[in-house]
Amino acid sequence: MRKSYRVKKEAEFQTVFKKGQSCANRKYVIYMMEKPEQAHFRVGISVGKRIGNAVARNWVKRRIRQSLLELKPDLKQDCDFLVIARPSVAWLSQEESKKQLTHVLKIAKILD
Repeated sequence: MRKSYRVKKEAEFQTVFKKGQSCANRKYVIYMMEKPEQAHFRVGISVGKRIGNAVARNWVKRRIRQSLLELKPDLKQDCDFLVIARPSVAWLSQEESKKQLTHVLKIAKILD
């Protein structure tokens, strides 16, 4: 995903944490904040050290980004959201990871 689709700054992450709504399932937590003035969605991805070393964390982030890229046309465009991976995500296949991410995005009403 291009940089314009990412939440990168710490202050932006904290704003979404504090003012956004959260939804979760067993694998992911989503924080979502509506921004009506925005042209397209922005996403921040957080993968904690409990998942593994840097290689494992980057591998999980790549899988999340790929799943979001495939779901991009169906995602709500006027919001910022954060995807936080729980430790059990490390052992999922790409298909199962996408299925779990789709599930939590539907709960959060980000995915139509």
